Amino acid sequence: MFVCWLLGIGCLFSWNSMLTIEDYYVNLFPKYHPSRVLTLVYQPFALGTLAILAYYEAKIDTRRRNLFGYTLFFISTLLVLVLDLATSGKGGIGTYLGICAISGAFGVADAHVQGGMVGDLSFMLPEFIQSFLAGLAASGALTSGLRLITKAAFENSKNGLRKGAILFFAICTLFELLCVLLYACVFPKLPVVKFYRSKAASEGSKTVSADLAAGGIYTHPGQEVEDNPSKLERLSTKELLIENIDYALDMFLIYALTLSIFPGFLSEDTGSHSLGAWYALVLITMYNVWDLIGRYIPLFKCVKMESRKGLMIAVLSRFFLVPAFYFTAKYGDQGWMIFLTSFLGLSNGYLTVCVLTSAPKGYKGPEQNALGNVLVLFLLGGIFAGVTLDWLWLIGKGW
Repeated sequence: MFVCWLLGIGCLFSWNSMLTIEDYYVNLFPKYHPSRVLTLVYQPFALGTLAILAYYEAKIDTRRRNLFGYTLFFISTLLVLVLDLATSGKGGIGTYLGICAISGAFGVADAHVQGGMVGDLSFMLPEFIQSFLAGLAASGALTSGLRLITKAAFENSKNGLRKGAILFFAICTLFELLCVLLYACVFPKLPVVKFYRSKAASEGSKTVSADLAAGGIYTHPGQEVEDNPSKLERLSTKELLIENIDYALDMFLIYALTLSIFPGFLSEDTGSHSLGAWYALVLITMYNVWDLIGRYIPLFKCVKMESRKGLMIAVLSRFFLVPAFYFTAKYGDQGWMIFLTSFLGLSNGYLTVCVLTSAPKGYKGPEQNALGNVLVLFLLGGIFAGVTLDWLWLIGKGW
């Protein structure tokens, strides 16, 4: 569970780092709306790549897929650092296009890792998925905390924003390298992981052979099912989607709402308050912290929601947050905005874990892997819809 948590952090650490230093990029590129554009660049790459990977999921080697993703995260994060140092922290359209290209690379890496890991963990224990998803949220909380520390440390120094951003990405680069080593050398050798991968192979999975070999089990995935061909029969991805369309819509709607508010609206449209330049950072930090807390609540069985109808009602009811944020930004003070942002994070984390740990039950290993990929595809589709809808907040405000 601890390794899953660390790998979850690595999946979004780079991207959250880029989101969390938005105050630096807004200062560097004031005319280009980086808080909105970078997210809009990231999403088509993430969504398009994952759509292809989900379609060919049954034939793709999970180990190579995840290692490629974590390695791309490491290289791209290093490039952010190199680009800033090479340009001496100067703005301009060239530097901005370079940052946008790296943002697209983060999207490709995310599609490989997030879909691959959720699919891989779907045929293991639900606690593993919960821990990985908690790691995703922990990356946001950690980056927010680090950003507050670096902002405070360098606030009164010359080029303080830039120094904080450089330190930020140096830490992030080292952590992504750690994740590459963890997935390559530690994760496949854990006894419980070897057990579930062997079980998946016995049920006809062709995606785990390299992982089994890395874990010291040299078993051809097909040899255990040659005497029992019925084990190879599985539902198609389309059939799995039809059976679980409500879970898929849940994932889409959760993230469409969240990303229509976070981070663009919170960064640019919440007005001026007594917290000044710290205000947007505090809001983003509160969202990330409560998102993390929300992902641990389902560990208590008494409060975990597993009813399919209940989940759909809860997901739809979150849309009342749109008018709530609108009127709070217009008439409310910063305390109410912090409260609303915290609730947005709490409900996002809680519902994400409830859906992804409830959905893969009752299927064979290869089917659970496929369903995990499909649900993450809808999650990223929701994020893409959300960051597109986020531009609607700019109507009537001018550019």
